[in-house]
Amino acid sequence: MKRHLMILLAGAVVLACLFAGRSPIQAADAWPQRPVRFILPLGAGAGSDIGARLFADRLSTRWGHPVVVENRPGGDGFVAINAFIGAHDDHTLLFAPTSTFTAHPILHSKVPYDRADLVPIARVTNTLIALSVPSALKVTTVKQLVERARAEPGKLNRASITGALDLVLSGFLKGLDLDVAKVPYRDPVLAVTDLAQNRIQVYTAALAIIQSQLQAGTIRAIAMTNHQRAPAAPDVPTAVEAGYPELEFDGLVGLFGPRTMPPALRDRIAADIREVATDPYIEQRLTATGQILNPGTAAEFAAAIDGQMTKLAAIAKALDIKPED
Repeated sequence: MKRHLMILLAGAVVLACLFAGRSPIQAADAWPQRPVRFILPLGAGAGSDIGARLFADRLSTRWGHPVVVENRPGGDGFVAINAFIGAHDDHTLLFAPTSTFTAHPILHSKVPYDRADLVPIARVTNTLIALSVPSALKVTTVKQLVERARAEPGKLNRASITGALDLVLSGFLKGLDLDVAKVPYRDPVLAVTDLAQNRIQVYTAALAIIQSQLQAGTIRAIAMTNHQRAPAAPDVPTAVEAGYPELEFDGLVGLFGPRTMPPALRDRIAADIREVATDPYIEQRLTATGQILNPGTAAEFAAAIDGQMTKLAAIAKALDIKPED
């Protein structure tokens, strides 16, 4: 039924273009006719926020209309996602890390949106995710963190930037039978301050978020969850290199459009993303803030998302997690 509905909607878009005297490809070429919004599920300073603003600046010039970045943190990503879907507008796009929503079907019995409304347009970057601790904790490796948590059950606190990263961290801790208390945050970006002051002791978040505190020496990154090291922190091992492959998780970030957006327009936007990504300044700035350029097609992005959801579902099954109302 859902498949038939999507076919009908796509047909309606094509017919609308034809009646307007333009083919879908011509309509895509004419887009945008007004300012474009990028809605983000995280606050200012997150890796995806930095990337969104870099691309928005270059795309504004390319498209001839402003591209405005709008931060909508909170509600486990629901606030931003519902704002995007509720706009019903092909000039309002979602710029988000996949970890914002990939855990939703696992953690929530009722998800207030249809995933089919999040249509991948293009993969843009890989945010490099760090497992970090306060310098005051006197821990320099994942192994030492495990030993500390085992010696002091229930005394350490943790936080993660998104539900998916929290699920990966939970699976890691449960697998080792470690008791580390979870501390919830409306805007998880703010947890870095508590980390620096040793109020929480374990934090998984984008390297960009903790960069200033790393440079100040108040916190320490002990592993990267990504499959590769961060060029901005080459001495920090990956989770696999540290001996804990269960912590591996890539921070995929990309652009999503509404389900009514014609494929020709999605292809056009994806092509513009790839073109903007060739700007040396973009790569330089992203690298400096703990990110890696990784532009890809809608199909490649969708396949990567499905792979992550499969991994998270396996973790949830092992943990026997029941979705909450």
